[in-house]
Amino acid sequence: MPYVEVTISVKCQPDKIYPILKDMEKYPGFMTDLVSVEVLERTGNTTVTKWVSNVDGRVIKWTELDTFDDENMHISYSQIDGDLKKMAGEWILTPTTEGTDINLTVDFEFGIPMISGLLNPILKKKVRDNSMNMLKSVKEKMEVSV
Repeated sequence: MPYVEVTISVKCQPDKIYPILKDMEKYPGFMTDLVSVEVLERTGNTTVTKWVSNVDGRVIKWTELDTFDDENMHISYSQIDGDLKKMAGEWILTPTTEGTDINLTVDFEFGIPMISGLLNPILKKKVRDNSMNMLKSVKEKMEVSV
């Protein structure tokens, strides 16, 4: 199964970034690959969200369970329905002397075993690029608003 991990440094404190990451419905406003994010259910420290993404003209849809650890400013997510066989990961905020390192992980499986050997390297690059674009969007939003 492909696994992607990307990190970016942001000149902003974690307590300013975390609320932005939690407000997933607003992601499409500053993340160009996202068409929509809709909160379907909010219970305690979790949400169920429906996502629509457009990556290179290909629409990918999924529903995920998001778990928020407010004390540690950590978000984990896992697909519960959608176009992929599996998708899970986390957002990790690490304070630094300059601000915060934002780490995003994505563990995914497209579910086409016969051609996964050929497709996985290409798809892994697409997921890595898309994940880095998400981080760059957060960085830009946070450093402009500081």
